[in-house]
Amino acid sequence: MKRLAAVLALALALSPLAQAEIIHEERSLYRNILVRDQGSERCLLFTVRRSNRNQSCLDRDDPDRLIFPYARMMLSGLLVTPAPKRILMVGLGGGTLPKVFSVLTPQAQQDLVEIDEAVVTVAKRFFDFTPTAQMAVHVQDARVFLKRAAARGTTWDYIMLDAFTGDYIPEHLMTKEFLEEVRAALTDDGVLVANTFASSALYDAETATYAAVFPALAEIRLDETLNRILVAQKQPFPDEATRLAAAEALRRPLRRFASNPLPLAQNFNVAPPFSASARLLTDQYAPVNLLQQR
Repeated sequence: MKRLAAVLALALALSPLAQAEIIHEERSLYRNILVRDQGSERCLLFTVRRSNRNQSCLDRDDPDRLIFPYARMMLSGLLVTPAPKRILMVGLGGGTLPKVFSVLTPQAQQDLVEIDEAVVTVAKRFFDFTPTAQMAVHVQDARVFLKRAAARGTTWDYIMLDAFTGDYIPEHLMTKEFLEEVRAALTDDGVLVANTFASSALYDAETATYAAVFPALAEIRLDETLNRILVAQKQPFPDEATRLAAAEALRRPLRRFASNPLPLAQNFNVAPPFSASARLLTDQYAPVNLLQQR
């Protein structure tokens, strides 16, 4: 029943809303950008031919509330790395998650990488995103950013991948070579958290590619959403009791964001299933568009 509700909610998100008001529309260098109001919710959309999926939403009556389950799920890395000092986020959207981490980990330095300068401008203008002294916004392709970071020897202990077009993740940010660059940028005890789709035709290839790069890989799926979160580390994950204790410690600070971390710990699957015959995604083989259309 919960799965049906999630599917219906997704269908609603993909459909034009009768009483929604478009308050901003532009064509950037990379995409069509819309900002749409409906009631108290303001949403950012990247439109393409086949969908107009919301990328980020803000409740103007309760700006701290995390509307989307996937946004709450992106906090799951705190179950294994509870006190990150350096955070890297690829894909800014409306700037929701950086604001959350600035509250949860106020001393942490955040590097926010967004390829589209128009998205940064829209986040600031329409979604109350104001970078703090602890945040650095980099308008750059993530592959270029990570290659330059590697040359400097820069690493992070909490890396989030949340870069989406109107369709899915850009194909050059899904390959084995890219994930190897991400792994090189991760501290030995750091964590990678990636937002993906549980219903994608890429499920097996995507999971196999992550598993080929990271010794520890977990998947978090909840009935309320068709998103799934991949959590990866260089080292083995802390045991279940430790993860549950970390979730319990997060319960009070996450109330402000209408988020309960316990389901994240309870659904932390350290052996996500995938086909052993799945072909890895590489820079030479990344037929993302073809697979998505299947």
